Amino acid sequence: MDEKYFSRLNQYRSLWVLVFFDLPTETRKDRKIATSFRKKLLDDGFAMFQFSIYMRFCASRENADVHIKRTKKNLPPKGKVGIMSITDKQFGMMEVFFGTSKQETEPPSQQLELF
Repeated sequence: MDEKYFSRLNQYRSLWVLVFFDLPTETRKDRKIATSFRKKLLDDGFAMFQFSIYMRFCASRENADVHIKRTKKNLPPKGKVGIMSITDKQFGMMEVFFGTSKQETEPPSQQLELF
C-alpha cells in the first residue's frame, strides 16, 4: 500500500467541522447570547466562513469529536444550530465565488499538536 494512504494528515482522515446557526437577536439579551456563542467558537479555533457559518480544521475524527462536544456544551437556549463534519477531500471540492469570480478555497491552517 501507498505510504501516503496512511499519512497522519490524509485528506480522507482529516475533517472540517462546520457550525451553521441562526440565533435570535431581537432583544439585548438575545444579542449578548449570540455574541457569546460566536466568541466561544472563535476561542475554540473556528474561523468565520460567512456571517453565520464557522469552520475548523481537525486532523482526525477524535479531534473533531472534541470540538463538536465543546460546541454542543455551548449551545444557546434559543435558535437553530447545525454541526456538520466533512472530509478535507470534500472541502477541497467546494467551489467558492465572490460575485461571478471564482476564488480558491483556503488551505487548512497549520496547527501545533502537543502530545
